[in-house]
Amino acid sequence: MRMIWKAASAYPGRIATALAALAVTAAATLGIPWGFSQIIDKGFARGSDPATIEQWFLILLAIVAVLAAGTAVRFYSVSWLGERVVADIRLAVQANLLRLSPSFFEDNSPKEISSRMTADTALIEQVVGTTVSVALRNAIMALGGIGFLFALAPKLTLGLVIAIPVVIGPIVWFSRRLRNVSRNSQDRVADIGALVAEVLGAVRIVQAFNQESREAARFGQAVERSFATAKRRITIRAAMTAVVMLLIFGSLTFLMRAGALAV
Repeated sequence: MRMIWKAASAYPGRIATALAALAVTAAATLGIPWGFSQIIDKGFARGSDPATIEQWFLILLAIVAVLAAGTAVRFYSVSWLGERVVADIRLAVQANLLRLSPSFFEDNSPKEISSRMTADTALIEQVVGTTVSVALRNAIMALGGIGFLFALAPKLTLGLVIAIPVVIGPIVWFSRRLRNVSRNSQDRVADIGALVAEVLGAVRIVQAFNQESREAARFGQAVERSFATAKRRITIRAAMTAVVMLLIFGSLTFLMRAGALAV
C-alpha cells in the first residue's frame, strides 16, 4: 500500500477530485432514503396539495441527478488513477530490471517475471480502481448512517455500534488468513506459467532425451500444488462467509428483538 500511495501521490489533483466525488456520492446515497421519507411523510400526508408532492419529487430527482453525476466523476477519476499508477509502477519495475546483473535472471525466470509484470500489476489496478474507492465510500456511508440512526433511535444504534467490533473481529482474522493463502495461490499459478514456458521453450531437448514423462509428472505436481492451495483458499472463504452471515444477521435479529420489546 505504501508503494501504491507513493505512486498515486504524484497526482494530488486527481486524488482530490476522486475524494470530492466520493463524498458527494456517499452523501447523495444517504440522501435518497431521506428523500423518500419526506415524500411519504409530507407529500402523501393528509391534506397535502399536489404542489407539495411535486416539490418533494423534484428534490428527490435532484438528489438522484447529483448521485449520477458524482458517480460518473468518481468512476472516471478512480479508474484513471488506477491505470496511471499501474503504468508508473510498470515503468519503474522495468527500469529497475534493466539495471540488475545477469546473475539475477539466472536465478529468476524471465517468463515468470513477465507474468508478474502483467498479472500482479493487474491486481494493483483492481485495488486502486475499485477496492479502495468502495472501502472509502462504505466508510463514509457507515458514519453518515450511524449519525442518522443516532438521531432516530439512540439506544438501538448504541447496540449496533457495540455489535460492530464483534462482527469485524472474525472478518479481520479470516481476511488475513485468506490474504496469505491467496498470495500462495498466486505464486503457484505463476509457477505453472513459468514451468510451461520453460518446457515448451526447450521442447526439442525434452523430446531428444525422452523426458516427456518426467516433465509431465513435474507439471502434474505443480498443478496439484496449485489445486491444494486453491482448495485451502476456498475453504477459508466458505467458512468466512458462513461466520460473517451468521454474525451480521444474528446481530440484526437481536437488535430487532430489542426494538420490538422496547416498543
